[in-house]
Amino acid sequence: MVYITEELVRQRAEHNEGQIFSLEEVSLHQQDIERMEHIDRWCRDLRILYLQSNLISRIENVGRLKKLQYLNLALNNIEVIENLEGCESLQKLDLTVNFVGCLSSVESLQHNVLLTELFLTGNPCTQFEGYRHYVVAALPQLQWLDGTEISRTERLRASQRLEEVRRRVREQEEEHLRRRAKEKEEEMRKKGGEEKKPGSDGRWYTDIKAPAPEEDQEENQETEENPAPSDPEEEERLEKEFWHTPCAFTPESRLEMHRHLEEKKKAKEKQTQKKTAAPPRTLITAEGRVLNINEPKLDFSLSEDEENNSIVLTLQVYRHMDTSLMDVDVQPTYVRVKVKGKIFQVVLPAEVKPDSSTARRSQTTGHLVLSMPRADGEIKVMKSAPRWTPRRSISPRGRSRTEPERLEAEPSRRTHIDLANIVRRPGAQEGPLETPGTEPPTAAGHCGFSQGFMDDPDVPPLV
Repeated sequence: MVYITEELVRQRAEHNEGQIFSLEEVSLHQQDIERMEHIDRWCRDLRILYLQSNLISRIENVGRLKKLQYLNLALNNIEVIENLEGCESLQKLDLTVNFVGCLSSVESLQHNVLLTELFLTGNPCTQFEGYRHYVVAALPQLQWLDGTEISRTERLRASQRLEEVRRRVREQEEEHLRRRAKEKEEEMRKKGGEEKKPGSDGRWYTDIKAPAPEEDQEENQETEENPAPSDPEEEERLEKEFWHTPCAFTPESRLEMHRHLEEKKKAKEKQTQKKTAAPPRTLITAEGRVLNINEPKLDFSLSEDEENNSIVLTLQVYRHMDTSLMDVDVQPTYVRVKVKGKIFQVVLPAEVKPDSSTARRSQTTGHLVLSMPRADGEIKVMKSAPRWTPRRSISPRGRSRTEPERLEAEPSRRTHIDLANIVRRPGAQEGPLETPGTEPPTAAGHCGFSQGFMDDPDVPPLV
């Protein structure tokens, strides 16, 4: 059952910036609403109200709509015209294709002095003898009835025969009410249950079941999760039997048809939800074997071009397909092409160079042509060196800290350089450092002379 909620009304008030207190027109048609409520409290300024194609069985909760001018309740389950006395500004009322059988209930519209148009086409009361004369005489303010203008002559004749027509209408109403009582009894007998009675707020509460024990709840849950397999032929037979079995057109039959459609819709949605998503397509097996796949179901040819030492793949894609809908991936041992999201994959007879491969469209046929040069040698996948991992150590406080691992040379190649003995130095009292390649001075403080040196006394000594 669908209720009129504030959210529902606010969604229909987009043209009024979502404000409902100042709303003048609202359309709530085809919402499977079964009861009119809250509208008279939320939308006091309402002038036009559309409620056609619902399951409303009673006119109610509109007495506060003093500005309401047009009320559309066509294609509902209304049997009595009532509770419209408060709609002082009502000018047009549409009750097309309802179940109004109490024709005398139209007299309640005498208080709506501005009412000029009334539609009752498709109601059982229109089959009564003297129907039009009775309505015209009972509602002198009407100008149009069922889309036909009321003439002055027709109004005079109807007023003259009002008492006689009213008596006949009363008799036909009583017959109609007896027939409706039998239809309700038959409907209750068919369902095999007692008549349900509404609560204080008019809603039904007899459908609420007492909580079942835990064991029964578990069994019911298992049954709902894993229903018994149904026979498609049996379902089809029951469906045909439901739609082809003749029945009277009553509010009960209309509700039954609606609930049947709702159950079918819910069952279909539940079945759709149970269908798990298809597993992803396996392109490469766990062992590394590449599979040949042709999801778009396109014809192709794989040939070798000896002159250019290359492999040529021709994929017969659709001529007028946009190239942006294709995605080509060339690998050394296979080719993968996505055509409108569908995967085409084929293993190559030899290894190729992906970087030197080309893809183009044929100008005559529109086919996709891939030219892939052969690799000079075998392409091998080299295992990458192990990544450097830091060495973890334990800090004095017990926390683990990461220290970089130092690189050390081999012990055999280590060289120890003694920086202190690079230059030979005498004792601290012997003087300054010696210069490599010179001899130390003599004790007398003079340098030693080479063999054959002659000392000329006329030559001044070097300072």
